[in-house]
Amino acid sequence: MSIPQISEFTIRRHANAKSFQRGEAYYQAGAVNGITQRGGVLQADVVGTEARPYHVSLNFDSSGLTSVNCTCAYNFDGWCKHIVATMLVCARHSEHIEQRPTLEELLDRLDRDQTQRLVQDLVAEYPRLIEAIDRRVSWMIAPVRQEKSSKRVPRSTINLTFFRREVRQIFRNAIAYFEEGYEEDQIAEELLNLVQTAVDFSEQGEAENAIACLEAITCTCVENWDDVAEYGVQNDEIVQELNQAWCEAILGAELTPDEKVDIQINLEAWQDEWNADFGLIMEALRQGWDYPPLVEVLQGNITERGAWEEDVPDYADDLALIRLKILERQERYQEYLYLAEAEGQTQQYLTMLGRLGRVAEAVDAAQTQMNSQEEAFALAKILTDKGALQQALDIAQSGLNLPGNCQYELGIWTSDLAIELANHEAALLGIKAAFQVKPSFSDYQKMQELAGKNWEPVKTDLLKIIRNYNGWGTESAKVDILLHEGLINDAIAMASELSSYDSELIHRVMDAAIPHNPDWVIANACNRAEKIIDAGKAEYYNYAVEWLKKARAAYLQSGRKVDWSTYRENLIQTHSRKRKLMGMFQQRDME
Repeated sequence: MSIPQISEFTIRRHANAKSFQRGEAYYQAGAVNGITQRGGVLQADVVGTEARPYHVSLNFDSSGLTSVNCTCAYNFDGWCKHIVATMLVCARHSEHIEQRPTLEELLDRLDRDQTQRLVQDLVAEYPRLIEAIDRRVSWMIAPVRQEKSSKRVPRSTINLTFFRREVRQIFRNAIAYFEEGYEEDQIAEELLNLVQTAVDFSEQGEAENAIACLEAITCTCVENWDDVAEYGVQNDEIVQELNQAWCEAILGAELTPDEKVDIQINLEAWQDEWNADFGLIMEALRQGWDYPPLVEVLQGNITERGAWEEDVPDYADDLALIRLKILERQERYQEYLYLAEAEGQTQQYLTMLGRLGRVAEAVDAAQTQMNSQEEAFALAKILTDKGALQQALDIAQSGLNLPGNCQYELGIWTSDLAIELANHEAALLGIKAAFQVKPSFSDYQKMQELAGKNWEPVKTDLLKIIRNYNGWGTESAKVDILLHEGLINDAIAMASELSSYDSELIHRVMDAAIPHNPDWVIANACNRAEKIIDAGKAEYYNYAVEWLKKARAAYLQSGRKVDWSTYRENLIQTHSRKRKLMGMFQQRDME
């Protein structure tokens, strides 16, 4: 299978500006090693900051990339720098990819005895592998156990004993963890991994297995929860995920009336005993797919009440999204569109139109239905995948005028797309929108390049933005920009308000300010140093000395060496008993 065509624009769309820049540097440095392809899987090792390289895995099929993963700890928006570097190799030097046989092709070369010997050798080399094999074999061939707490015998092909055992082990591990004095609750995360197994069954069309799995997990949680509740563990997160997983499984299964009653009885009992709210599951069980208002909607008969005949509950959106997920899986696209429209799921409605290639319809609908930056961003990305780049740019630009929480990401994405289309005016507007919510020096420089001869009025607007911006975490950008423009007094005003925790930034302002306002440098640096010294905490004296070095530099460069000597001698006389500090004062650059 040939890898999909990957352009640099595609890479930029999936990575934020900083990740792309760093990934480009990794690519240029030759950090991507051992890149191989086995069927629809491409893998590479990328040398990074750790001793062992990071492992990147790309999965794709005939329609394009399906998943991208890296073993690094990056958890921000988009692809990490290691994925970017790997993608750049694919885009620029696909001939470097080594073709290797798939697992299926390798196993086809072996007979039964050779396959058994292979597995035995692997377990001998990797002893823990036997546990994974044991679990898989249990799932595949062990007899189904009838749950005592359930009146129905699940029509499933999995071993429920395994799931009950896993839940109990999670609880035992948690109790041991708490008993050792740790407070972090890891139960929810581990249980969610187990619930994901049921979700996977649903997505594979095995709803009966999903229901059986969820019965075992839910029942065992309820039976054993008191053991962990005394440590302050809350069930809110796991109950929410169970609601979602159960709902999807129920709506994906063909249940008899008796089976529905049995599930309802169990849920009501668990709900009372666990003090949980399984309202979403109950509603899915009650409605199924035969609920009259829903049937009307799926036939295209849409009213203001949508798919409800009574008051709309708080979980209506969750239920609609699960139904849409199932309709998409079953390729019932027109019914998907009807339901999305009826339930106000605008993002799903617009993006499905785009994915179906109905670009003109999607763009027309967006003009009247699009209400948020998130909706615009999602549609714009779909349109680029369909090759409708100009329409995508128009939608993205419209989205920047809507409310939302992704203005920075949308602005940068819009700017990159506009550059791809040689529309520098749109590119400037996009990056300026991003700058308004998250100023950065690199974006400031990029706007200067894009503005060209029109830079002065743009610069005036940008400086006004940073002067009025009060968001946390942009102090470094402000300092870089103000110093870049030679606005020393503005930089001084900002640095004066910073705490000493931002010492690196303040030092940079002081270095720039010495020729312009040495008195401020002296006063500010000495004040910060004296606070540390007067507190008498010897472990922080080195910070005090660094501040005094800035004051000394200001004294000397302004021709006041005598004043520095006098100030230094007064400090020595006042704090002569602080031996550690006195030793630091003997340094050559403190004389």
